Amino acid sequence: MQREYLEDKETLYFKFEQNKEDFIVDEIGLNFKGKGNFLILRVKKVELTTWDMIAEFAKFLDIDAQKIGYAGLKDKHATTTQYISIEAKYEKALKKFKHPQITIIGSTHHTHSIRMGDLKGNSFTINLFGVSQIEAGQIEKRARKIVKNGLPNYFGYQRFGRDEDSLEQAKAMIAGELHINDAKLKNFLISIYQSQFFNDWLKERVLFSRENNNGEFALLEGDVYMDTKGKFFTPKTKQEKDFKAQKVVPTGLLCGRDVFRARSDARKIEEKYDDQFLYEKGYRREAVVFPKDIKLDYKNNFDILNISFSLPKGSYATVFLEAIANRNYKAKKIK
Repeated sequence: MQREYLEDKETLYFKFEQNKEDFIVDEIGLNFKGKGNFLILRVKKVELTTWDMIAEFAKFLDIDAQKIGYAGLKDKHATTTQYISIEAKYEKALKKFKHPQITIIGSTHHTHSIRMGDLKGNSFTINLFGVSQIEAGQIEKRARKIVKNGLPNYFGYQRFGRDEDSLEQAKAMIAGELHINDAKLKNFLISIYQSQFFNDWLKERVLFSRENNNGEFALLEGDVYMDTKGKFFTPKTKQEKDFKAQKVVPTGLLCGRDVFRARSDARKIEEKYDDQFLYEKGYRREAVVFPKDIKLDYKNNFDILNISFSLPKGSYATVFLEAIANRNYKAKKIK
């Protein structure tokens, strides 16, 4: 499943490794009240999934893991920080918590538990290897242009499993060829199925933009937009001015029930990637996101370029790197 990008530039072959030293992720949380019945912990974990980390806290406190709130899942092969919530009555007990791969680095209080999606985004610091001085300049130029024009908001290779085995399971389940009893696994596979349709739709829109709009994402009549408050709307005219000002973004369909569909020209493309018989709830996802806070530090003697940036929640750092390199990555190619 090839991902295409807005500029078809020369391919760059820098490397990166998802490990604890070279791939750092920090969750950008919401504004917590500083008071309330829930304890908010800022936690650093190393080479652990979010679920593994939560399981360690649940085991230590002898509680059900479902009583621990979190906003999003973070990479295993990285050093990551994120926020979790636990009832405040466990605050004293947590002072004795120790784990070789988990560190509590801050705490506050809030009025309710953290729920999935309760974050603004994530910031990333990643080392790129095998970068010449000339390539470092090319990478910076491309990154700055993506910041201005936007990044196609594909689901990254991580979404689909190693060798896309999760995607094949999802297709088999939807086709009725595979029966899944576990409700969480079933929902996960449905989300994989929806994600594939979204990526295929976005690829077509990107190729259309490359051919018809000089490498900037082309808006179409009937697009469904999202504003800065997360509200969806379908205006009578294309929102060129507000899109360039990053006040609104066009969205793509995650097929299912009870969701806005595009209209007019936008719908002609969207309907190719819409399974209207899927009963699960649908949603819409930003077609384009805008990376921010770009910083680059080139270590000339070692051919290493350190790049840091932030992305909105649900967006993939590896997709940003793919857009810069103009090539696709796969899980088996990343160490």
